[in-house]
Amino acid sequence: MNKLKEANLYRSELIPVSGKLVERYNKCLKTLGFSETKLKSFSIDGVGWSPEVAEEKKDTQYLNHGDANPHGIIISPLQKGKPVYLPFHSFDREMMQHVFRTHGAKINNITRDSAICIDFDQDIDVFYEPLDVLKYDDVSITFRLIDNLEEKQKEQLRLVDKFRKDNNFIDENIHKELLDSAKKYGDLRERDLKLHPLHFSTGSFYTRAFDGVYLLRDFIKPIVIFESKENYKEAIKDTIHDVLIYHIAQPELVDKLKDHIIIECDLESMVKTPNYERIKKYELFQFLKETQHPIKDILDSKPLFKSYLNKIDIKSRKQVMGAELYLEKLERSNAHKVEDLVEQSMYFALHQPHSSLSANHRDLIHKLLINIAPKDVLFLYWYDKEQFYKNYETWDDSFKEWVIKTISNNI
Repeated sequence: MNKLKEANLYRSELIPVSGKLVERYNKCLKTLGFSETKLKSFSIDGVGWSPEVAEEKKDTQYLNHGDANPHGIIISPLQKGKPVYLPFHSFDREMMQHVFRTHGAKINNITRDSAICIDFDQDIDVFYEPLDVLKYDDVSITFRLIDNLEEKQKEQLRLVDKFRKDNNFIDENIHKELLDSAKKYGDLRERDLKLHPLHFSTGSFYTRAFDGVYLLRDFIKPIVIFESKENYKEAIKDTIHDVLIYHIAQPELVDKLKDHIIIECDLESMVKTPNYERIKKYELFQFLKETQHPIKDILDSKPLFKSYLNKIDIKSRKQVMGAELYLEKLERSNAHKVEDLVEQSMYFALHQPHSSLSANHRDLIHKLLINIAPKDVLFLYWYDKEQFYKNYETWDDSFKEWVIKTISNNI
C-alpha cells in the first residue's frame, strides 16, 4: 500500500487523533457501549471510524451494535466534509453532511472541549431475516455529549440561581461548587449545547447488513440484490413481500435492470469512451503471463498493446476485443447477437446507469455495476474502495503502477 499512500490514494484525508482527543474518543466509545481503545494515537474519518482502532479490535464494524444499530463520533470540526472510508450504508456520507450542515456552528463550539456521540436509529432493534432491510425508511439521528455536559450545564445554572438568591453570594460552599464545576467543565452558562434530533429519509441504497444488500425501491418495482448466496437463498423463501429478489451474480439481474430503465448499454458510444479503454486494458492484463516489457508500458503503448494482443490465444483475443468485433460484424449483418461475440462479464462491465437517473442514483448504480463486473479500475476505486484495496494487493507491481497513474490522472 506504500505506493498508494505516496500517491495520496490510500485514506489520505484521515484526521490524526492524539493527546486529549484520544481521551474524548474513548469517552464516546464508553458512552456508546463499546470498549475503549488502548492506542495513544490513531486517525479517524468523517463519521469517526478509525482503521487503526478497527485493526486493534479486529472488527471493521466496531462502531455498530449489530447490523441495525450503527453509530458515529465527532471529536473535531475538521471531520466536516471528510470521506467516510468504510460506510455501513451508501448514504452515510450524506447523513454526515446533513449533520454538519444543520449543526455546524454548535459542533464547532461543543468540540472545543467535548465530543459528540451519534446514534443512527432506524427504529429497528435487531435484524432477524434478510428482507428486514425493507424496514429502512427514515433514519433518526440523535446526539449525546460526553460527561453528560447538558446536565452539567443545568447544574451550573441552578448553582448560579442559588448564588444570586438572598445572601448566598457570601456562602463559601456555593463559591466552591461553582469554581469546581467551572474548572472541570468550563463556563457553560452561555453555551448552546442542545443538538436537536435530525431525520434522514432513505430511498434506494446499499447496506453492509446481511453481508451486503442493494435495495432499489425508487423504480417500477422494488428490487433487492444480495451479495451473499446464503442470504439470497433465505430471502427467496419469503412469500409476504412483493419485491424482486436477485443474487448479484445472476445474469438475469442485468436484463431486469435494463427492463426497469435503471441501466443501459450503447456499445457504439461506449467503445469511444475512456471507460472502455480502461476495461479493455484490464482485460488484456488478465491474459498476460510472462512478458518482456513492464505491464504499464504494454497498456500505455499502442504498438506494444497490439503486439501482446496478438501473442495471446485467439479465444482470449476475442474476449478482449469482443465489443469492437461485434460492432464490425454488425455493420455487415444484423444476424449477429451481442452475447455470441462479447464475453458476458465484459458485456456487463460496459453497462452504465441510465441517463435519466439522478446523481445519487447514478452513484449507487455505478457501485452495483462495478460489483457485478469489476473491470474498470478507476470506477472500482471511486465506488468501492474496500474492494479496490483487496484487489490491488493481488496485482502485479507493474500493473499497480499503471493503476496508480490511471487514477491520479482522473482525480
